[in-house]
Amino acid sequence: MEIITTEFFQRALLGGMIIGITAPLIGIFLVLRRLSMIGDTLSHVSIAGVALGFLIGVYPVAIGLLFAIAASFAIEKLRKAYKTYAELSIAIIMSGGVALASILFTVGKGFNINVNGYLFGSILTLGSADLITIAVVTVVVLVAVWTQLKELFLLTFDEDAAAVSGLPVRFYNVMISVLTALVISASIKIVGALLVSALLTIPAACSLIIARSFRQSIITVVVIGELAVVAGLLIAGVWNLAPGGTIVLLLIVILLALMLLKRGMRTGN
Repeated sequence: MEIITTEFFQRALLGGMIIGITAPLIGIFLVLRRLSMIGDTLSHVSIAGVALGFLIGVYPVAIGLLFAIAASFAIEKLRKAYKTYAELSIAIIMSGGVALASILFTVGKGFNINVNGYLFGSILTLGSADLITIAVVTVVVLVAVWTQLKELFLLTFDEDAAAVSGLPVRFYNVMISVLTALVISASIKIVGALLVSALLTIPAACSLIIARSFRQSIITVVVIGELAVVAGLLIAGVWNLAPGGTIVLLLIVILLALMLLKRGMRTGN
């Protein structure tokens, strides 16, 4: 348990607790709008940006963030072009992100590019710049959601009604995509690009089981996200496990437990 008192672990715990608020919070909007896969898409594009950042010697998370934001605009553009087949936009951008990342990895072989920490998470190596990035993203997300909660609620549950009522639907669609890009870029060093989608979607899946209202869903996803991140980090620290993988597996355990609990309650009734 000595690891808990170390500075690097405390930085990891602080970063994890902060992202444990924002990732599930954005995730609930994505899940309810049936855009769960957008997390995987933007995370893959972010990795291409991270690889480019290593190549040109610029802070990788910053370049990954720019790539993710650009991809979020591209997704919205393609969603409008393929209204009947909106999921095509996600598949197209994901394919492009993976292709670009593979090319940059190949080009960077001679430049000692090490992106494993960004693929699988490297929360124990969080530095001051990473914590500042995570904190800024969190403030932006919380302010946006808090000030636009009613509009986001209407957009999430009935986009057509939102448009008829005069809500600038396109603006809010782009806003959600950009906020998602910000959260993913800030999260990839914590749980990794290959696992970040789980932090967006699994707490939301848990909330759909137990929450009885939209407001309850928001509270539930944050509580579950925080519980999984803190407990996962403690377990990983004590038993020397991969933090990102431990957090995600713990989220799955929580989801399965809630499903069994609800099934048991139905059987009992």
